[in-house]
Amino acid sequence: MITLTKQDHIHVLTMEGEEGNAFDLDFLAALHAALDAVEAESDGPAALLITGTGKAFSVGLNVQTVMAYQPEQMATFNKEIRRLFGRLVNFPLPTIAAINGHAFAAGAVLALACDYRVMREDRGWFCLSEVDVGVPMDPDVMVMMQAKLTPQVLRDAALLGKRFGGPECVDLGVADAACSEESLTTTAVEHITALSVKERTIFAGIKSTLYASYATALGAVENTVKA
Repeated sequence: MITLTKQDHIHVLTMEGEEGNAFDLDFLAALHAALDAVEAESDGPAALLITGTGKAFSVGLNVQTVMAYQPEQMATFNKEIRRLFGRLVNFPLPTIAAINGHAFAAGAVLALACDYRVMREDRGWFCLSEVDVGVPMDPDVMVMMQAKLTPQVLRDAALLGKRFGGPECVDLGVADAACSEESLTTTAVEHITALSVKERTIFAGIKSTLYASYATALGAVENTVKA
Protein backbone atom coordinates (compact mmCIF):
# COMPACT_ATOMS: atom_id res chain seq x y z
CA MET A 1 0.00 0.00 0.00
CA ILE A 2 2.82 2.42 0.93
CA THR A 3 6.50 1.94 0.13
CA LEU A 4 9.29 3.98 1.73
CA THR A 5 12.70 4.24 0.07
CA LYS A 6 15.53 6.75 0.13
CA GLN A 7 17.55 8.58 -2.49
CA ASP A 8 20.54 9.84 -0.54
CA HIS A 9 18.78 11.71 2.29
CA ILE A 10 15.47 12.21 0.46
CA HIS A 11 12.68 9.97 1.76
CA VAL A 12 10.49 8.74 -1.11
CA LEU A 13 6.96 7.77 -0.08
CA THR A 14 5.28 5.87 -2.92
CA MET A 15 1.54 5.24 -2.79
CA GLU A 16 0.73 1.86 -4.31
CA GLY A 17 -2.85 1.38 -3.22
CA GLU A 18 -5.67 -0.12 -5.25
CA GLU A 19 -8.36 2.01 -6.89
CA GLY A 20 -6.05 4.89 -7.77
CA ASN A 21 -4.56 5.41 -4.30
CA ALA A 22 -8.00 6.32 -2.99
CA PHE A 23 -8.36 7.30 0.66
CA ASP A 24 -10.14 5.12 3.18
CA LEU A 25 -9.36 4.40 6.84
CA ASP A 26 -6.77 1.74 6.04
CA PHE A 27 -4.98 3.93 3.50
CA LEU A 28 -4.96 6.91 5.88
CA ALA A 29 -3.51 4.72 8.65
CA ALA A 30 -0.76 3.56 6.30
CA LEU A 31 0.07 7.15 5.31
CA HIS A 32 0.26 8.28 8.93
CA ALA A 33 2.47 5.30 9.79
CA ALA A 34 4.79 6.18 6.91
CA LEU A 35 5.03 9.80 8.07
CA ASP A 36 5.81 8.55 11.59
CA ALA A 37 8.66 6.46 10.15
CA VAL A 38 10.06 9.36 8.13
CA GLU A 39 10.07 11.65 11.17
CA ALA A 40 11.76 8.97 13.29
CA GLU A 41 14.54 8.47 10.74
CA SER A 42 15.36 12.10 9.94
CA ASP A 43 17.94 13.32 12.43
CA GLY A 44 20.21 14.81 9.78
CA PRO A 45 19.57 16.38 6.37
CA ALA A 46 16.26 15.10 5.03
CA ALA A 47 13.22 15.85 2.90
CA LEU A 48 10.04 14.02 1.91
CA LEU A 49 8.94 13.25 -1.64
CA ILE A 50 5.43 11.84 -2.14
CA THR A 51 4.46 10.13 -5.37
CA GLY A 52 2.25 7.36 -6.70
CA THR A 53 2.21 4.59 -9.25
CA GLY A 54 0.15 3.92 -12.34
CA LYS A 55 -2.29 6.41 -13.84
CA ALA A 56 -3.05 8.28 -10.63
CA PHE A 57 -1.23 10.19 -7.93
CA SER A 58 -4.49 9.87 -6.00
CA VAL A 59 -8.09 10.01 -7.17
CA GLY A 60 -9.32 11.19 -3.76
CA LEU A 61 -11.77 9.30 -1.59
CA ASN A 62 -12.58 5.64 -1.97
CA VAL A 63 -16.20 6.72 -2.27
CA GLN A 64 -17.80 3.26 -2.26
CA THR A 65 -15.97 2.24 0.93
CA VAL A 66 -16.23 5.57 2.75
CA MET A 67 -19.92 6.05 2.03
CA ALA A 68 -20.60 2.65 3.62
CA TYR A 69 -18.95 3.65 6.93
CA GLN A 70 -20.98 3.72 10.10
CA PRO A 71 -21.24 7.12 11.83
CA GLU A 72 -18.35 6.42 14.20
CA GLN A 73 -16.13 5.27 11.34
CA MET A 74 -17.07 8.34 9.30
CA ALA A 75 -16.19 10.62 12.18
CA THR A 76 -12.80 8.91 12.49
CA PHE A 77 -12.21 9.15 8.74
CA ASN A 78 -13.00 12.87 8.69
CA LYS A 79 -10.69 13.48 11.63
CA GLU A 80 -7.83 11.47 10.15
CA ILE A 81 -7.94 12.98 6.68
CA ARG A 82 -7.98 16.50 8.13
CA ARG A 83 -5.08 15.52 10.38
CA LEU A 84 -3.18 14.21 7.36
CA PHE A 85 -3.49 17.50 5.49
CA GLY A 86 -2.68 19.54 8.58
CA ARG A 87 0.25 17.31 9.42
CA LEU A 88 1.71 17.66 5.94
CA VAL A 89 1.44 21.44 5.77
CA ASN A 90 3.28 21.62 9.07
CA PHE A 91 5.64 18.67 8.46
CA PRO A 92 9.08 19.45 9.96
CA LEU A 93 10.87 18.47 6.72
CA PRO A 94 10.66 20.03 3.26
CA THR A 95 8.00 18.23 1.22
CA ILE A 96 7.35 17.84 -2.49
CA ALA A 97 4.66 16.01 -4.44
CA ALA A 98 5.85 14.27 -7.61
CA ILE A 99 2.47 14.02 -9.31
CA ASN A 100 2.76 10.99 -11.55
CA GLY A 101 -0.81 11.04 -12.85
CA HIS A 102 -4.27 12.28 -11.97
CA ALA A 103 -4.67 14.22 -8.73
CA PHE A 104 -8.40 14.51 -8.09
CA ALA A 105 -10.31 15.94 -5.13
CA ALA A 106 -8.58 14.89 -1.89
CA GLY A 107 -5.64 13.72 -3.99
CA ALA A 108 -5.24 17.27 -5.29
CA VAL A 109 -5.47 18.56 -1.71
CA LEU A 110 -2.75 16.11 -0.67
CA ALA A 111 -0.49 17.59 -3.34
CA LEU A 112 -1.33 21.14 -2.25
CA ALA A 113 -0.48 20.26 1.35
CA CYS A 114 3.13 19.71 0.26
CA ASP A 115 5.53 22.64 0.02
CA TYR A 116 6.25 22.08 -3.68
CA ARG A 117 4.74 20.20 -6.62
CA VAL A 118 6.16 18.69 -9.81
CA MET A 119 3.84 17.25 -12.47
CA ARG A 120 4.15 15.21 -15.61
CA GLU A 121 3.95 17.41 -18.68
CA ASP A 122 2.25 14.82 -20.86
CA ARG A 123 -0.38 13.20 -18.66
CA GLY A 124 -2.40 13.72 -15.49
CA TRP A 125 -4.99 16.25 -14.40
CA PHE A 126 -5.05 18.40 -11.27
CA CYS A 127 -8.73 18.70 -10.46
CA LEU A 128 -10.95 19.59 -7.50
CA SER A 129 -13.78 17.34 -8.64
CA GLU A 130 -16.00 17.63 -5.55
CA VAL A 131 -18.56 19.81 -7.35
CA ASP A 132 -19.14 17.08 -9.94
CA VAL A 133 -19.17 14.05 -7.63
CA GLY A 134 -21.34 15.65 -4.96
CA VAL A 135 -18.84 15.78 -2.09
CA PRO A 136 -18.74 18.93 0.08
CA MET A 137 -15.45 20.74 0.70
CA ASP A 138 -14.23 21.08 4.27
CA PRO A 139 -14.14 24.81 5.16
CA ASP A 140 -10.69 24.52 6.76
CA VAL A 141 -9.33 22.73 3.71
CA MET A 142 -10.74 25.61 1.66
CA VAL A 143 -8.69 28.02 3.79
CA MET A 144 -5.57 26.09 2.83
CA MET A 145 -6.50 26.16 -0.84
CA GLN A 146 -7.15 29.91 -0.66
CA ALA A 147 -3.59 30.33 0.56
CA LYS A 148 -2.07 27.98 -2.00
CA LEU A 149 -3.98 29.00 -5.15
CA THR A 150 -4.80 32.32 -6.76
CA PRO A 151 -8.44 33.43 -6.46
CA GLN A 152 -9.08 32.89 -10.18
CA VAL A 153 -7.60 29.38 -10.20
CA LEU A 154 -9.48 28.37 -7.06
CA ARG A 155 -12.73 29.79 -8.43
CA ASP A 156 -12.51 27.71 -11.60
CA ALA A 157 -11.16 24.65 -9.78
CA ALA A 158 -13.81 24.66 -7.05
CA LEU A 159 -16.88 25.93 -8.91
CA LEU A 160 -16.29 24.40 -12.33
CA GLY A 161 -14.28 21.34 -11.38
CA LYS A 162 -11.86 22.44 -14.12
CA ARG A 163 -9.05 20.06 -15.00
CA PHE A 164 -5.55 21.53 -15.26
CA GLY A 165 -2.66 19.79 -17.01
CA GLY A 166 0.97 19.99 -15.95
CA PRO A 167 2.20 22.89 -18.14
CA GLU A 168 -0.89 24.95 -17.31
CA CYS A 169 -0.38 24.27 -13.61
CA VAL A 170 3.15 25.67 -13.89
CA ASP A 171 1.87 28.77 -15.69
CA LEU A 172 -0.76 29.30 -12.98
CA GLY A 173 1.57 28.68 -10.04
CA VAL A 174 -0.12 25.45 -8.98
CA ALA A 175 3.00 23.41 -9.75
CA ASP A 176 6.67 24.37 -9.74
CA ALA A 177 7.74 22.29 -12.73
CA ALA A 178 6.41 19.96 -15.42
CA CYS A 179 8.56 17.27 -16.94
CA SER A 180 8.54 13.84 -18.55
CA GLU A 181 7.45 10.74 -16.68
CA GLU A 182 11.01 9.43 -16.82
CA SER A 183 12.45 12.51 -15.15
CA LEU A 184 9.66 13.13 -12.63
CA THR A 185 11.41 11.78 -9.53
CA THR A 186 14.78 13.23 -10.55
CA THR A 187 13.23 16.67 -11.08
CA ALA A 188 11.46 16.51 -7.73
CA VAL A 189 14.66 15.48 -5.94
CA GLU A 190 16.54 18.34 -7.59
CA HIS A 191 13.91 20.80 -6.42
CA ILE A 192 13.96 19.67 -2.80
CA THR A 193 17.62 18.82 -2.23
CA ALA A 194 18.76 22.35 -1.44
CA LEU A 195 16.06 22.67 1.23
CA SER A 196 16.90 19.30 2.76
CA VAL A 197 20.12 20.66 4.28
CA LYS A 198 18.60 23.76 5.89
CA GLU A 199 18.98 24.02 9.65
CA ARG A 200 16.06 21.92 10.85
CA THR A 201 14.85 23.93 13.85
CA ILE A 202 14.89 27.23 12.00
CA PHE A 203 13.29 25.75 8.89
CA ALA A 204 10.51 24.04 10.85
CA GLY A 205 9.86 27.18 12.89
CA ILE A 206 9.55 29.39 9.82
CA LYS A 207 7.35 26.84 8.11
CA SER A 208 5.02 26.50 11.08
CA THR A 209 4.65 30.29 11.18
CA LEU A 210 4.10 30.52 7.43
CA TYR A 211 1.35 27.89 7.45
CA ALA A 212 0.00 28.44 10.97
CA SER A 213 -3.51 29.62 10.10
CA TYR A 214 -4.64 26.56 8.21
CA ALA A 215 -2.40 24.00 9.91
CA THR A 216 -4.01 25.01 13.19
CA ALA A 217 -7.51 24.90 11.70
CA LEU A 218 -6.90 21.38 10.44
CA GLY A 219 -5.81 20.26 13.89
CA ALA A 220 -2.10 19.82 13.23
CA VAL A 221 -0.67 22.31 15.72
CA GLU A 222 -1.74 24.31 18.70
CA ASN A 223 -2.69 27.90 17.95
CA THR A 224 0.46 29.47 19.39
CA VAL A 225 1.36 31.62 16.38
CA LYS A 226 -0.86 34.20 14.75
CA ALA A 227 -0.45 34.34 10.97
